[in-house]
Amino acid sequence: MMRTRPLKVALLGCGVVGSEVARIMTTHAEDLAARIGAPVELAGVAVRRPSKVREGIDPALVTTDATALLKRGDIDVAIEVIGGIEPARALIHTAFEHGISVVSANKALLAQDGAALHAAADAAGLDLYYEAAVAGAIPLVRPMRESLAGDKINRVMGIVNGTTNFILDKMDSTGAGYQEALDEATALGYAEADPTADVEGYDAAAKAAILAGIAFHTRARLDDVYREGMTEVSAADFASAKRMGCTIKLLAILERAADGQSVTARVHPAMIPLSHPLASVREAYNAVFVEAEAAGRLMFYGPGAGGAPTASAVLGDLVAVCRNKLAEATGPGESAYTQLPVSTMGDVVTRYHISLDVADKPGVLAQVATTFAEHGVSIDTVRQQGKDGEASLVVVTHRAHDAALSGTVEALRKLDTVRGVASIMRVEGE
Repeated sequence: MMRTRPLKVALLGCGVVGSEVARIMTTHAEDLAARIGAPVELAGVAVRRPSKVREGIDPALVTTDATALLKRGDIDVAIEVIGGIEPARALIHTAFEHGISVVSANKALLAQDGAALHAAADAAGLDLYYEAAVAGAIPLVRPMRESLAGDKINRVMGIVNGTTNFILDKMDSTGAGYQEALDEATALGYAEADPTADVEGYDAAAKAAILAGIAFHTRARLDDVYREGMTEVSAADFASAKRMGCTIKLLAILERAADGQSVTARVHPAMIPLSHPLASVREAYNAVFVEAEAAGRLMFYGPGAGGAPTASAVLGDLVAVCRNKLAEATGPGESAYTQLPVSTMGDVVTRYHISLDVADKPGVLAQVATTFAEHGVSIDTVRQQGKDGEASLVVVTHRAHDAALSGTVEALRKLDTVRGVASIMRVEGE
């Protein structure tokens, strides 16, 4: 039986994503009602600029007072697509205080303050859903926290930022330099006018913090995630990667320690073999590779950003939250029972590709090899090219602790025969 009284929705923010949410709610109203078991009605839209024309939205619904909208007493669900920390955080808390469940796409806020938001939702007996905060339209958050709830996830590795993947893909496929590829991404609308959050890894790190909390049932904040951007990746790095049968991706990597007593979370560029499924992820697409004890290896792939894809994830959450409202129940909340510490980057164990500019004279290779050995880093392969008194030396290591590799690089920089460390790149996915 369909309930006749509609569930009322407050939309907080009406930019690219919010306008798509409003459009789909209107055009698919009958289907949404059938799936939920009750009509859903857009009861108000909070914006900063009320004078802006918003096609398909009744101007009578538009308000600049988001707090008053939430306090008016008849709102069932709030959709927060404002982004940033404030006023989004205050508005979500206001929603919970007034019996309103929340659907959010706000990765930055969840990465910074997710524990407090979950606590507020739990205390009020309400839902906090955020599928759209990670990897756009790709169903990832709900499968990890519901479908895999009975399994043990040991590792998550993924491409979670479409802008950086587009740039690196263009550098790989066309031989373009970083700036040229960034300019193309900007012209096509994949990169913001200020691309810092993407290319320096902040966006991916926020998503990594959210995924780490879900995967390992522990609390992880943005500050816990080691982060390196990809602005220093060069055509020479791609040439070296190709010689190794690899490509380069900006990866978010979350791992449970071998003893199960800690986890690591990191975002950085890495070489991965062309045989790995993530190597074939092209342009602005996202993909996340999950390794679980019972389920084995799973890959989630699709568009990771954009108005319509992100709105799809928001509306999927809206349907779930509205169903819970009708059933007078709530979905899964935060699961942080393990309380595992997040280790530093120095505890990470992986392989490395190091490119050195060295003097082209006898004994240099032996000196470099000795430095690696003194710091407990085993060399797998070495490639040397020399000309006119200068040489490049490319060393690929066996697996080693990141702290040991850092110590090795510091010592190499002090050698008279080493003129510079041109590049350090981790090798993953083997």
